[in-house]
Amino acid sequence: MKTRLARGRQMLPAYIFLIFLFPFSTFAQELTADSSVVISQITPSLLFPKYNVAPDSSNPTLNKKRVKMVAAANILGYGATMIGLYSDWYKNYPQTSFHFFDDNNEWKQVDKVGHAYSAYIEGYGSMEMWRWAGMSRRKSAWIGGLSALGYQSIIETMDGFSSEWGWSWGDMGSNFFGVGLLIGQELQWNEQRIKFKFSFHKKDYSSSDLKMRANSLYGSGFSQQFIKDYNGQTYWLSANLTSFMRASNLPSWLGVAFGYGADGMFGALSNVARDKTGAITFDRRDIARYRQYYISPDIDLTKIKTKSKFLKLALGALNAFKFPAPSLEYNSKGKFVFHLLHF
Repeated sequence: MKTRLARGRQMLPAYIFLIFLFPFSTFAQELTADSSVVISQITPSLLFPKYNVAPDSSNPTLNKKRVKMVAAANILGYGATMIGLYSDWYKNYPQTSFHFFDDNNEWKQVDKVGHAYSAYIEGYGSMEMWRWAGMSRRKSAWIGGLSALGYQSIIETMDGFSSEWGWSWGDMGSNFFGVGLLIGQELQWNEQRIKFKFSFHKKDYSSSDLKMRANSLYGSGFSQQFIKDYNGQTYWLSANLTSFMRASNLPSWLGVAFGYGADGMFGALSNVARDKTGAITFDRRDIARYRQYYISPDIDLTKIKTKSKFLKLALGALNAFKFPAPSLEYNSKGKFVFHLLHF
């Protein structure tokens, strides 16, 4: 049975969007974080002195210059990412007729959570850009979310024509979940009370055979392993506590995060690899493959008050990643594990 190699394409677009779009999303958060605030009372002259700010998030006025900037940013961002993905991934594999591939049982579904995370981050960045341009919360949520879903659908279509992969309904379902989390919260609460986050810790593969296998699957450098090594990735849903408990005296930045990951994976379905003739080239069935569930305190970096524009920008981008903190793990081996500092 054919299984796909480990891949990081579902996450790579999210990181490009973090770098390219978060300057806009950070400014939008600053200007529209509270729908009860009259935005016209805020003067971000240090940020964009040429442009006027939309008067109110509930009754916005589109800023045509900003609309053009946002449209250009989306086109350039999507276009650059598509070119990068094709150059780095798809051109290296033979093309076939369009086909489907059922990978729902692979990688303990860590890759599926990665799809949901990417769709959420892409949609969030696009949504905040359109809000910055003066669009209402409802419209910007729909446009941002659906544009992310459309973009992920294009990637999945390219998978469908690649001999190495194929169109995966599991991937698309995860994309829908990420976009649904984004849009649903905006329609229900007018804010993102629960945010998707990501963390990574570099795995130390002790024996030579594990190192060789990991390098072939996940790459040898940190940047490759960061987006491809599922054993070191954790995905989190981080809830801001004061958003759910308005009357509490808790710090506005305090949250609790629930994470998911997996370990012991040296293949999509098993820790056995074969060559084209069927001969076994790697066999570590002695290593347990298991799921990990976490709970950990978290910090919503966008809630930290600062007068520094640069710091606000940095905190907004970093908020897509889980703040390092202690965590309690429960895994499918039936064990509890305490981590003093979880990355």
